[in-house]
Amino acid sequence: MTRALITGVTGQDGAYLAALLLDKGYEVFGLMHRHGTAEAVGERLRFLGCTGTVNLVDGNLVDLSSLIRLLQEVQPDEIYNLAAQSFVRMSWNQPLLTTQVTAIGTANMLEALRIAAPRARYFQAGSSEMFGTSGEALQNEQTAFHPASPYATAKVFAHCLTVNYRQSFGLFACNGIMFNHDSPLRGSDFVMRKITDGAVRISLGLAQELPMGNLDARRDFGHARDYVRAMWLMLQQPSADDYVVATGHATSIRDICRIAFSRLGLDFEQHVRVDPAFLRPVDVAVTLGDASHSRQRLGWQPEITLEEMVGEMVEADLARWRARKA
Repeated sequence: MTRALITGVTGQDGAYLAALLLDKGYEVFGLMHRHGTAEAVGERLRFLGCTGTVNLVDGNLVDLSSLIRLLQEVQPDEIYNLAAQSFVRMSWNQPLLTTQVTAIGTANMLEALRIAAPRARYFQAGSSEMFGTSGEALQNEQTAFHPASPYATAKVFAHCLTVNYRQSFGLFACNGIMFNHDSPLRGSDFVMRKITDGAVRISLGLAQELPMGNLDARRDFGHARDYVRAMWLMLQQPSADDYVVATGHATSIRDICRIAFSRLGLDFEQHVRVDPAFLRPVDVAVTLGDASHSRQRLGWQPEITLEEMVGEMVEADLARWRARKA
């Protein structure tokens, strides 16, 4: 039985990836540090119907010794490093924490891999935020990085170090440059879920308006279920490489509001307002990914449309709020 270790198993991607690997017959271990709780983990795994099937193990990305011991004990065949302080806006308020977890945490994991499990295959979760203000209309694996936030800067460090460890030590280490991806499991602080949750609360009479940041920002949005499939495919290849994972379509935040509110029979313009408090110090106007390399080498392409994803998220938020009101 193939063994996989997932860091960030408490998050959206970690839960979907765990479900995917379990369905493929893997034995799955999920890293959980003691700031997390079994209940927090269970919330997402329960949603996917796989509660109790992930082996939760203790460890912390900022503690190298704990990672070395963990890899020695688990001896994973595949490692998916998804853990990060991934809320971009918060990274300006907590830049040192973001760097410690997202950048130095990756360095610790790579060093633990080199020492304790050098034959394991490794996936590092990158972000389209790394491209930042590159100015390129379409971003691929050759596009230069111009990070525009502490989070993006930390992710660039993690990406480059993964390439360096692959080249220096012969590790099977892949970077996935993941463009925006969402789902009903996305945290409510993230823009897509903030929109669907806000629209539902307004439709149920629980709120009157939804304060937002830059409505004209355009992002390449996909579904997390499609994107974790790409992660898995990367580690099944004969050699390691780096891949952009994206849909190739950019949609404005304004249009996402329109789609979500219209699902509930509402006009978003009557309820959504721009609040300067939600504007970023430096914002990226457009992210748009070219996933040609992933399509050609991995045989990957997204299967879930934007409209289907927004609809799925709206229905899930409706069910959550109705259950709370019952």
